[in-house]
Amino acid sequence: VFLSLYTIIDGIFVSRFVGQSALSAINITLPLICLTYGVAVMLATGGSAIVAKKFGEGKSLEAKQNFSLIIGFSVLLSLILMIIELLCMPILLNWLGATENLYSYCYKYGILITLFIPMAMLKSLFEFFMITANKPNLGLINTIIGGVTNIILDYVFIAVLDLGISGAALATGIGMTIPSVIGVIYFMNQKNYLHFVKPKLDFKVILQGMGNGSSEMVTNLSTAVTTLLFNLMMIKYLGENGVAAMTIVLYAQFLLMSVYLGFASGAAPLISFSYGENNTSQLKKLINYSRRFIFVASIVTFLLALLLASTIIKIFTGGETEVYYITLSGFRLFSLSFLPMGINIFTSSMFTAFSNGRISALISVLRTLVLVIIGIIVLPMLFDLNGIWLTIPFAEFITLIVSLYLTKRYSNYYRYA
Repeated sequence: VFLSLYTIIDGIFVSRFVGQSALSAINITLPLICLTYGVAVMLATGGSAIVAKKFGEGKSLEAKQNFSLIIGFSVLLSLILMIIELLCMPILLNWLGATENLYSYCYKYGILITLFIPMAMLKSLFEFFMITANKPNLGLINTIIGGVTNIILDYVFIAVLDLGISGAALATGIGMTIPSVIGVIYFMNQKNYLHFVKPKLDFKVILQGMGNGSSEMVTNLSTAVTTLLFNLMMIKYLGENGVAAMTIVLYAQFLLMSVYLGFASGAAPLISFSYGENNTSQLKKLINYSRRFIFVASIVTFLLALLLASTIIKIFTGGETEVYYITLSGFRLFSLSFLPMGINIFTSSMFTAFSNGRISALISVLRTLVLVIIGIIVLPMLFDLNGIWLTIPFAEFITLIVSLYLTKRYSNYYRYA
């Protein structure tokens, strides 16, 4: 929730102090950011499931070796990604649909945010591994510190120093750097439950972690692909105002779905530990409590989306502008997606916790890529502009049927029935 809040505030400062063209530019570069987070979350969720399961099995040293190996491999991979993106930035922005009016904004933001890829990677990894290390409160405090830093620097760099979209990128980058440094310091302390040790090179662990967390990477990469498609469709129907409207809706989605994402990431290591410990009664309790929470949260989130839509949108637009009315009309249709979304996110995360990356990836691919592509091609033909806004609800409701079926099918196998 805090992560989503300070990301949204980042967008608010850009929209209000730089302009809605700059806000659109951030959305154009979003696929590059999704790639980084996709790799990070893949290794974090897949790796934390392995480490938590090893602790549950009583293999403490092996768990720490696996953890250290995953962190080291992630840093190396992040440096490679950073270099590739810096060298190919002009080509990438053209592929992503940067118009002549938006290109300058996109380039400034893209270059600066790319320089912080290693920090973004470490920050994401430490958020998950602090839960595995039995320090979820420290993880929360770390996230809040990074978020508050980002917000303060947004104001200083954008509103006071007038650095524009470059200031937003710098604020975000520094906001990611501080939690990364805190994480490194914490995990270097040999007295902590989970800490760095000399890693044992084992490619099977890396491949297992990547495979196990593949669904989370698919989700982020799919977000990159679908964001690109949404941007292209909005430019076709409404021009740059349409892209700005879609950007605001995606920010609002990020805030409202953050409850599901946060709960799922917090519950996953507990499920992995209970599964590794073969504690069936505890596992059943965790799954049952999680289902109840997600059911209530889904209804509350949907109602909040309808009630707060106008307020959230005005924060970005500053008033009842053309972008405001476009966004409000679309968001009311888009909000239907919040009803099934929580169940789908939790179900995918649950199978990741069981180290069943195949089923987890299937759910993620359906809800974030395959059905979204089908929807964005077919629905506008039937409902014109409204078809674009209904694409995500369409994908989530169809995936819900699959999620419920798979949960029922594997209940006896994983003994959570």
